[in-house]
Amino acid sequence: MSDYPQIPSGAQAIDRDLARYSRQILYDKIGVEGQLRLRESRTVLFGCGALGTVLANTLVRAGVGFMRICDRDFIERDNLQRQVLFDEDDIAANLPKAQAAANKLRRVNSDVTVEPVVVDVNPTNIEQLARDADLLLDGTDNFETRFLINDLAVQSNRPWIYGAVIGATGLCMTVIPRDTPCLRCVFEEAPPPEMNPTCDTAGVLGPAVNLVASLQATEAIKLLIGRRDEINRHLVHLDVWSGRLINMKVQSAYDEGNCPCCKRGEFPYLEGKFAGATTTLCGRDAVQIVPGGAKRIDFEAIAAKLRAVASSPVRHNAYMLRAQIEGYELTLFPDARAIIKGTHDPDRARSLYARFFGL
Repeated sequence: MSDYPQIPSGAQAIDRDLARYSRQILYDKIGVEGQLRLRESRTVLFGCGALGTVLANTLVRAGVGFMRICDRDFIERDNLQRQVLFDEDDIAANLPKAQAAANKLRRVNSDVTVEPVVVDVNPTNIEQLARDADLLLDGTDNFETRFLINDLAVQSNRPWIYGAVIGATGLCMTVIPRDTPCLRCVFEEAPPPEMNPTCDTAGVLGPAVNLVASLQATEAIKLLIGRRDEINRHLVHLDVWSGRLINMKVQSAYDEGNCPCCKRGEFPYLEGKFAGATTTLCGRDAVQIVPGGAKRIDFEAIAAKLRAVASSPVRHNAYMLRAQIEGYELTLFPDARAIIKGTHDPDRARSLYARFFGL
């Protein structure tokens, strides 16, 4: 009796590695041809938090050939409620999200190439990060980065899949440039802070994350296997608490609108016109500082300087340095980017950065 699960007639001759996807291949919308297309596909995921971890986990298990994971952040205990690729050991090891996710995913499916990049995605690097990707995936938590992804997708004529979750509600939309509406067709500008609840104010339920990311993953599979004609062309709105799911018709926003991005060819986010040096992080009492210019960081030298003022041992590895000082948690990355936890005030965060890192 064969040690391999049975797969559809004819597929055995393709290669034995497909056996792990036998249940997926049995679905007639995918089949052997679709699975082989998945194996040749290349994706880039921007953001590896709640949505990003579920999305990456689903697509790597489905057999995408390559996934580049781009994330700037590290793991905290309150992430574990919804960010499914992380555990307490990752926190103890002081791992960034991108690296911890890659470690886990490689153990899930060694056939998939997973490339972690610990980086703040911004106008200076997004084109290089997405250079060879067939599909752009949204696992981010802010409109500025989503508009940046949208600019790149439209400018380079590549599809991307938007997703967002807050509380028990979520949104999902597939963008095919110059065919479906782009994000700026639907949301021409980011909503003001008072109209844009965050994890801090509204919380987030894990089941809502799982559902939105699953919708994103399904749309991704359709695109990657060549079933573009079967994508959902609506903006999907769901509420897991009430059990409602609404497909909102948005095609007229493209057909009849005058979108600054896909109709007028304006890409201000990609050109860096709205890029900020500080970002208040969603769900975190924290501010990110991104200094100008390239810098080389010597973690050992900085750790030695901080030990005299830190309230606990200064820890560092190849990925980050972390110190507790004056009630704040300061995390420094190799690219000189830092996350200052314990304040929402960008000016206060910049002051702490200058005082203790002097960069």
